[in-house]
This record gives sequence, C-alpha cells and structure tokens, in this order.
Amino acid sequence: MTNFLFWNVNKKPLENLIKELAFQYDVDIILLAEYVSNPTKLLIELNNEDFGYFLAPSFCSKIHIFSRFREEFFPAISESDRITVRNLKLPGLQDILLAVVHFPSKINFSNDSQAFECVNLADIIREAELRIGHSRTILVGDLNMNPFESGVISSTGLHATMSRQIAQKGSRTVQGKEYPFFYNPMWNFLGDFPPFPAGTHYYHGSEHTAYFWNMYDQVLIRPDIIERFVMEDLKILDSVGDMSLLTELGLPNAKIASDHLPILFRIEL
Repeated sequence: MTNFLFWNVNKKPLENLIKELAFQYDVDIILLAEYVSNPTKLLIELNNEDFGYFLAPSFCSKIHIFSRFREEFFPAISESDRITVRNLKLPGLQDILLAVVHFPSKINFSNDSQAFECVNLADIIREAELRIGHSRTILVGDLNMNPFESGVISSTGLHATMSRQIAQKGSRTVQGKEYPFFYNPMWNFLGDFPPFPAGTHYYHGSEHTAYFWNMYDQVLIRPDIIERFVMEDLKILDSVGDMSLLTELGLPNAKIASDHLPILFRIEL
C-alpha cells in the first residue's frame, strides 16, 4: 500500500505539521502546493528520525514533492510551471502515472478560462499516457474548481464523473471523438453527511451566489486503476495528532495552519 498526502500550505512554514502528518499516516509521497520555504528545511525535519525521504527534482515551481523513493523510481515525464507528471515505477510492481497540479485561482482566471485551461491539462495527461503506454493515472492537486464545474466534468476537460460505475466504462464518444473518463471520489465529501468537513477550502464572499465550502483539492482516478484505489482510506484531514486544523466555528484555521485542508489517499500497487 502506498500512502499519498496532498496539501496546499498557503505559503506557510508548516514543516512541523507536515512532518507530524507524514509520520502519523506513514506517508510515502508528500505533495505540496504553495510551499515557499527552503525545501531542505523540510527534508531535514522529515529525516530527523531516519525515515529516508528524498526531494524529487522538478522544474515545476508550484509543486514540491518529497518521496521515500529515489529519483530513478519516480522520474518526471512532463512538467510545466503548474503541473508535474511522474512515472512511479517500483521494482516488481506495476507502474502508475501521478500528475500533480496547482491550477490558476478564480482571482486571476474566470470560470471560462479555467475550463479552457482544463483542455490543455487533459491533453498533457493524455500525451504522457501515450508516451508511457498505459493510463493507470492519478491526478491530484488544488484544481481551484469544484467537482461540478465544467472544466472538471466536461468531455474535453478532465471528464471526471462522480460515478465509479460510469467511469469504469472507460470512455464515452461525443461528436465522433472518444474521451477517457476520470473517476472523482471527492463528490462523496460534498455536504456535511457523513460528519467530515464539507470541503477543503472555505470562502464567504459578498456575492449573491456563495458555496461557502469548496472542494478545490481533489484526487481523480483513471478507470484502469480504480480497483487499486481504497475509497475508505480517502480522507480530508481536519487535525494533526491532537491539534485541530479548524477554528471553533469548524472552518480551516489559517492562523495556525492553512486555508486549505490536506487530503490523504492510498493506492495498492
């Protein structure tokens, strides 16, 4: 079982919290957005107890990756400023593609611009899949979009469906062109039942339309790897040990941590 942790740390020096989460959940691969501290500092913290983490070399400035696997087992296949696509290939195990992204925010991009950019993101992922020769792909990151937004669900975008059964059909054809599915399990966390945080990011604007809770941080799974994804182990984390990451009102506490909550997931390789 391989454990993954993703967190947009909101440009905060959260090395101690990241380390505690890594040890608490026995995390193999730590994926960070908006990490602006010196990565060597976090690497030292992680390896104080000889856990053997490596910093994955990258040209992607928006994402930092700390992994228990050396570079030769986790090479970059495609990178840009906002996305890194990596081929995790451990000895004796079937390899997978891991795409990690920090998408433009709604402050700088309109909903339409985000949807159009999703077309480019989908193309990058499909090109990497063609290059490697399989579509055992996981996409994780801060999409700055909710699961129901057009860039996430449209066929030309990420084409991510809420239904595992539909995703397992593999693809669908629109106007004579075939589009592969992603399965998006984050739909299961929308709302407040069961009693998880109702999203990963909270924003209360002054417009008439407000979602309050947003599910910006997501993990999407290609059909070819769905059976290896452990749904029960997908979690939005609201605490680190005994310390809550939420305010007394139950919102992300940006004063002590980040305005985003971390997500944890596991894949059986």
